[in-house]
Amino acid sequence: MPIIAKASGTNFAPAPEGTHSAVCVDVVDLGVLEVTYSGKTSKQHKIKIVWQIEEDRDDGQPYQVNKRYTLSLHEKASLRKDLESWRGRSFSDSELEGFDVEAVIGVGCLLNIIHNKGRDGGIFANVAGVMKLPKGSPTIKMRDYVRVSDRAPEAQAQANSLEIDDSDIPF
Repeated sequence: MPIIAKASGTNFAPAPEGTHSAVCVDVVDLGVLEVTYSGKTSKQHKIKIVWQIEEDRDDGQPYQVNKRYTLSLHEKASLRKDLESWRGRSFSDSELEGFDVEAVIGVGCLLNIIHNKGRDGGIFANVAGVMKLPKGSPTIKMRDYVRVSDRAPEAQAQANSLEIDDSDIPF
């Protein structure tokens, strides 16, 4: 089936700004990526944490937001800061030796979402803060979400086995 690219925009509505009850629905391993920061290029292991917020889009589906992190619990790492804020406590020395980030899947939190303008002028919802739910607050339930690692493994295997040579490229 062809995948057609078009120049037209989308009617994508970002998650609303403000503080929202949310639940973690996925932790996606993005692998080792080349990253340029302050003119320096390096390779960093990246992950993405995905949340659903309580509020629904116009089509009845829950809004989803995500944030990318370097897979590090260094004292200055954003992942560590957000996880400690989410947990409501610092990591112990033994936890710093190795923490399974997938342990947060299904865990509720409060997200502070802000809007930022992209280079193309579009508005994006960004997670500015992750906080522990107040005592007694119920965790919302995840709905209609299949983890990236659980999506069509046979399709992934087929895509990985395709061999393409220059005669297959139409430009």
